[in-house]
Amino acid sequence: MPRQQATSAAPGTRQNQAAAILKDTAITAVLAFAILGPMVGLKAEAPQGGLVLRERWGLALALVAIVVAGRLALNIFWWSAPEARAKPTRTSPLQALEPLSKYFGIALFVIAVTLPFIPGVERRGVDLAILMLTYVMLGWGLNIVVGLAGLLDLGYVAFYAVGAYSYALLSTVYLPKFVDVLNVAYAPWSFDWLLPWSFWIVLPLAGLLAALWGVILGFPVLRLRGDYLAIVTLAFGEIIRVILINWYDFTNGPNGITDIPRPSFFGYPFIDDDGTGFIGLLKGFAAWLNTFLPLNWQPEFKPLQRIIFLYYVILILALITNLVTIRLRKLPIGRAWEALREDEVACRSLGINTTNTKLTAFAMGAMFAGFAGSFFATRQGFVSPESFVFMESATILAIVVLGGLGSQIGVVIAAITIIGAFELFRELEFLRAVMPAGFDPTQYRMLAVGIAMVLIMRWRPRGLVTTREPSIFLKEKKAVSSELVAEGHG
Repeated sequence: MPRQQATSAAPGTRQNQAAAILKDTAITAVLAFAILGPMVGLKAEAPQGGLVLRERWGLALALVAIVVAGRLALNIFWWSAPEARAKPTRTSPLQALEPLSKYFGIALFVIAVTLPFIPGVERRGVDLAILMLTYVMLGWGLNIVVGLAGLLDLGYVAFYAVGAYSYALLSTVYLPKFVDVLNVAYAPWSFDWLLPWSFWIVLPLAGLLAALWGVILGFPVLRLRGDYLAIVTLAFGEIIRVILINWYDFTNGPNGITDIPRPSFFGYPFIDDDGTGFIGLLKGFAAWLNTFLPLNWQPEFKPLQRIIFLYYVILILALITNLVTIRLRKLPIGRAWEALREDEVACRSLGINTTNTKLTAFAMGAMFAGFAGSFFATRQGFVSPESFVFMESATILAIVVLGGLGSQIGVVIAAITIIGAFELFRELEFLRAVMPAGFDPTQYRMLAVGIAMVLIMRWRPRGLVTTREPSIFLKEKKAVSSELVAEGHG
């Protein structure tokens, strides 16, 4: 008799489930149209002589249909499936690949070192690799603050801007003035040789200045956690940007700073063959080498040589960031960061100075952002406040979160994925032929990245790499799941 009741109740249960799915799909359609309708369906254009509002309801309805179809598929095949209602396990399908992780890192390192000389890689590929490595370095720096210390920082781009403007101002204004003072004070000698060394002289100063601003930010937020800390750091990033825009006498305002010196090969600039630059040095070395070996090597100047040199500069800076982060994590200060992330009250009860712990986390993360900012300034040759908007902080934070908090290799994978996705949309010009007039695929880069973030956070909420090696262990080193770490068991 109970079996018959269960059998008779099953159709009603399925009908209720179908009604719930239809209701959820209808609500999704209404919300999607309410959001995408004004954003996509209406586009303001400013031709010469006025403002025109162009309607694109077909494109808006197409996007709404995609959202509704995705939501319906999730309801039917995922959320209502019997296995979805079962108790989830902690076993990750990627755990079988964990023994290969170190070999994956070695393979990435070999590819990074040999990338400029791989057949088929041209200047555009090297430029893209430089951009990716810059974000990898920024991600590793923010990983100290967010991944290790557990301090949510939404204004990380402020330190990036401090490093960039520090190098721009010191190399274009203050270092030449300092050289002039030395030339006057020591008239028999000339100190003009310092100017080609400007990048290597100012680089550590830019990092130290950014670290100083990290400490300045750390003091007001010592008693803040969670959302409150995020709001204050977001405000700090906007304050720095507004100062850069309005302090015209010091930063040149929205016009930015131009003619920033390019980095030299330790005093030998990358200029055409006149005997004084890097090519002249290389020719002298080739002449010396040809006296011992019959190579007949004759170096020639190529503009790509400077790009390759910049690539190796940012690669070395990123590797230094990685090595320092790994080393710090094994030291007492690194274990204090992780203790602070797990439980600040327990951390304080153990006698750890949480004030110094927070300040060192902010300072170290800001220092590496300052290094990356100085490299950005010398690579671009121009900086302006528009390069340091909140979207940069959001992108860097997305790289850290998607890669996996505390995971170094995860940051690399996430940076390659997100920055590569941005550039991939530039290759989708063929969609103009099938989409409505005025369709620009590059305008949908952030939309695609946002959808990808939602999907990854739905199926892998801990990020792409959910395990990490313990900083200290007894007898045997075992990978610790980030789920256990987040619950305070790691």
